[in-house]
Amino acid sequence: MEFPPCPPSLKSIQHFLKLAQEHDSRDIVIAYWARLYALQVGLKASTQTGEETKLLLAIMDWLELMKKQNADNEALIHEVPAQAHIENYALKLFLYADKQDREENFGKNVVKAFYSSGVLYDILQTFGELSEEAMQNRKYAKWKAAYIHNCLKNGETPIPGPLPDDDDDAEFGEDNLSPGGSGGNGGASITPPDNEAAAFQPEPVQPPTPSSPTTNITPPTAEEVLNNPNKLPSPPVDEEKPGGFEPYVPTAQPNPAIAATIYQPIVPAVGVHITPDQMITAQKYCKYAGSALNYDDVNTAIENLQKALKLLSTGAE
Repeated sequence: MEFPPCPPSLKSIQHFLKLAQEHDSRDIVIAYWARLYALQVGLKASTQTGEETKLLLAIMDWLELMKKQNADNEALIHEVPAQAHIENYALKLFLYADKQDREENFGKNVVKAFYSSGVLYDILQTFGELSEEAMQNRKYAKWKAAYIHNCLKNGETPIPGPLPDDDDDAEFGEDNLSPGGSGGNGGASITPPDNEAAAFQPEPVQPPTPSSPTTNITPPTAEEVLNNPNKLPSPPVDEEKPGGFEPYVPTAQPNPAIAATIYQPIVPAVGVHITPDQMITAQKYCKYAGSALNYDDVNTAIENLQKALKLLSTGAE
């Protein structure tokens, strides 16, 4: 489907539309939710000009068509598997880029992977507030993309990993991290590379089966947009997700010297009662642990399994 050009007044949604276009034939779930988030942002930013309305209506038509053509795709229809799918994809990009960065394999692919990861974390806001780990990953990914890009542009050699002064608020300020905003090296703007990271093409993710009732997220109709352009679909508010991932550490196995401090024996409590919310929390810890093992991040897997075991054994986090 051909979309009308994005007018300058909707520049804030261009990077979401570009990400969607890059994934139309690779991952329809990413393409769908990227355009849905672009629609939500675009409706808020719209001044109701003809060009804006034409683009937003085209996006809505495409979303409705995709829902009909992919009615059996849980990750496209329901929030729980969709959120898991996008989180997993964003994390894959983040870990790939962080690994390449720490191994000093700098280049446009790494910039693009960091940048795309940050945009995906933006899209996750469709489902509610981001967890602390997701916010940290988003912030670091956007800053790192701008930093490496500007270093390469200026003929400088980037410093791998976090900089020594990574606690400097000015260096990591949100104003320096937004797409198209200034980066941490000289304040130059970042222009993402045209092509997705060639070395990284994640396979489609099979999202977990939701353990709780799911909610359909339906884009607003064309009539709703015309009558009330500020009307947005109400994104479901999900609880803050536990666990998460630390930036990649290039050690496949835990150091035997610290293994004992990572593993802490847990004594089950007698008569403990696990609530449904605690059960869901434990399931999320296990999900994070499983994803960590996909990337040989044993330390993170152990930590999250410990959290799940403690919660199920004692009823306390």
